[in-house]
Amino acid sequence: MKSYCVGGAVRDALLGLPVQDRDWVVVGATPEQMLVLGFKPVGRDFPVFLHPQTHEEYALARTERKTAPGYAGFVFHTAADVTLEEDLARRDLTINAIAQDEQGTLIDPHGGRADLDRKILRHVAPAFAEDPVRILRVARFAARFTDFSVAPETLELMRTMVADGEVDALVAERVWQELARGLMEAQPSRLFETLRACGALQKLLPEVARLWGVPQRADYHPEVDTGVHVMMVIDMAARLGLSLPARFAALTHDLGKGETATDILPRHIGHELKSVRLLEPLCQRLRVPAECRDVALLVARFHGDMHKVGQLRPDTQLKILERCDALRRPARFAEVLAACEADYRGRRGWEEKEYSAAAAWRSALAAVQSVDAGAIAQACADPQQIPARIHEARVRAISSIAP
Repeated sequence: MKSYCVGGAVRDALLGLPVQDRDWVVVGATPEQMLVLGFKPVGRDFPVFLHPQTHEEYALARTERKTAPGYAGFVFHTAADVTLEEDLARRDLTINAIAQDEQGTLIDPHGGRADLDRKILRHVAPAFAEDPVRILRVARFAARFTDFSVAPETLELMRTMVADGEVDALVAERVWQELARGLMEAQPSRLFETLRACGALQKLLPEVARLWGVPQRADYHPEVDTGVHVMMVIDMAARLGLSLPARFAALTHDLGKGETATDILPRHIGHELKSVRLLEPLCQRLRVPAECRDVALLVARFHGDMHKVGQLRPDTQLKILERCDALRRPARFAEVLAACEADYRGRRGWEEKEYSAAAAWRSALAAVQSVDAGAIAQACADPQQIPARIHEARVRAISSIAP
């Protein structure tokens, strides 16, 4: 019985990155032996155990056989005679198929160390094509390791997988999980560009895929292409350190531009409402969490208004604050403003511009919050007039801060 550290911990250590979690493969052991040693079983599909002291995961060496379409269509085989090399051969990328024994010796049968040095994401074996989740993982690694490139043969294999319909078998929860993790990486645009390059983006997010090639007004968007703009926006969101809800909103805020009639291009009149209409079924299809969905819908609907706050009347500003539920949900409204800043600065040559609109909206919200609605209600002789009196006071409060 021998234990080997495998996967991301070995890879990150070789790259000089912090190691967060260590996973181990155990060769030459049975589940019964692991239990005798005090390991706690946690695996459902195959034997995985938690170490009694470190609580790190120890999985018995295994092989797998494809039995049905999709990422769940596998039968796993574990036995004491399964070798480390057999276990490593079933992994996705060469950089994740490096093991290290307890003495620090590397076992690298697929050239992962060399691919780390060359900064290449390369599949281990043809069996890569059996699991469509690996397309998403490669794209996510491209977003994390921003100076790595996908090997041409791996990208071609990914294209074949898409053409063969493997991506169609992915379940919504797993797609969302990988997309969400990719949005939180250093350069999330590389995830979507990789998916687009292999054809998977058209399958998974056609609403986003159709944005490339759609022109915008060059005076507002020097980058012109809507798809390029959206990629700049999500990278700006990453640069600003925004939350997942704000980053998802950055990705989806301009979906409606993909439906603009060609005879009015490069203008996009009413694209905000079109974006909302497209976003709602997208969120249902991918089972997007409510907090991400709600911020994205608000940003899609109101990002144009947010940018032009200085042109809006005080009563219009109040209406937007109320429709965003900013008084009751100020933290969520802050997420909306953050995503709008990413949209504003996610344009070629605008990256260092100040987004003064955010400060203006914060001031407007603070003015509204300063109005004592309870005191107004108490002083009002006619209860039916209370809402109107509060509304008037809030409009005056916003008016008082106007430049």
